[in-house]
Amino acid sequence: MRRSQVNSSRKTIYLDYHSTTPVDPRVADFVYHYMTEEFGNASSTDHDWGDRAETAIKQAAKQVAELIGASPREIVWTSGATESINLAIQGSLAPNPTKLHRIGLMPIEHKAVLDTCRALEKRGWAELVYLQVDSKGRLNLEHLEQVCAEGLSLLCVMAANNEIGNIYPIQKIGQITQHYGIPFLCDGSQAVGKIPIQFDEWGITYLAISAHKFYGPKGVGALAVRRGYHLEPLIFGGGHQKGMRSGTLNVPGIVGLGEACRLRSLEREEDEKAIAVKRDRLQSLLIEKIANVVVNGDEAHRLAGNLHIAIPGIPNSAVIARIRYRLAISTGSACSSGVESPSHVLQAIGLPSDVMDGAFRIGLGKFTTDEEINQGVGIIYDAITQVQQSLCN
Repeated sequence: MRRSQVNSSRKTIYLDYHSTTPVDPRVADFVYHYMTEEFGNASSTDHDWGDRAETAIKQAAKQVAELIGASPREIVWTSGATESINLAIQGSLAPNPTKLHRIGLMPIEHKAVLDTCRALEKRGWAELVYLQVDSKGRLNLEHLEQVCAEGLSLLCVMAANNEIGNIYPIQKIGQITQHYGIPFLCDGSQAVGKIPIQFDEWGITYLAISAHKFYGPKGVGALAVRRGYHLEPLIFGGGHQKGMRSGTLNVPGIVGLGEACRLRSLEREEDEKAIAVKRDRLQSLLIEKIANVVVNGDEAHRLAGNLHIAIPGIPNSAVIARIRYRLAISTGSACSSGVESPSHVLQAIGLPSDVMDGAFRIGLGKFTTDEEINQGVGIIYDAITQVQQSLCN
């Protein structure tokens, strides 16, 4: 059964691809095979079940490395980008009794970066230096270079923002950090598989990846670690993966991640062009039907599937309450769901309160259909009309 047919049979239309993506059926077939048939432990060296699992792991490393422009030897397997980010930050910044670490980061980074850095700050291990962003979420490169020139222990800049969808100039940032000899952590979870990434060539030191953001399974990811760098582990027990991350390898998940990367290497460019066309059509339809729509973020440099809008004066919570069983969109990051405070991203770029209160994140992917877009626009329009009427009564 085709994925579009699966989606059309459901009552709820899914337009929240930044939160997670459906697993590509071709990837799911690999995962299932390695769960039920080739279920060996890659660390079991006494029989061919383990040998075959190890071979599959090595093949997956090649597939990940090919997609991101790295060497297979630079790939460390993790449970996802949050663990990868924690490993990169905590594993590279051991406490120094004589000097605070100095970390540069954007205030609109994912919570995995912000919360980890703030935890080190709270322990008295680090000083945080926030990079300047404007009202569109664009990074001030002059300020970044000034901060780097003053010295940093680590720079953290995401490749693409998980809410407003901005794509950042990672190649240029990598050149700056190389010039000043600063390790560079890039959260690639929203970007890998969607835009080109060249880990080695661009001078990235650490790159975090999550499979479920590009049609792979949940609970598996990777951290690319540049040759010559070693991280102190967060997880002990067996010294797996060059001592950086112990634990039995998730062979089905890793194989799924590898296959997802292989497919993205082959199909990314064509898929993302098609997704951008659908996103632009969705944006035009919403602006045509709904008054006062504001498009947030950098429209010139954003992910193909990202549309972050606001309808000032219309509480997003009231709209979500009316559509939640018909249309899946979000008011912010899935990692902050249930938190009643406004998005830290929208706060950091200084949007007015009525814009923040009326903001929505819409995410399209390769399985999104034109019919789903048409229906989604109608559902959003009807809900906003209902909210406007209730506010007038």
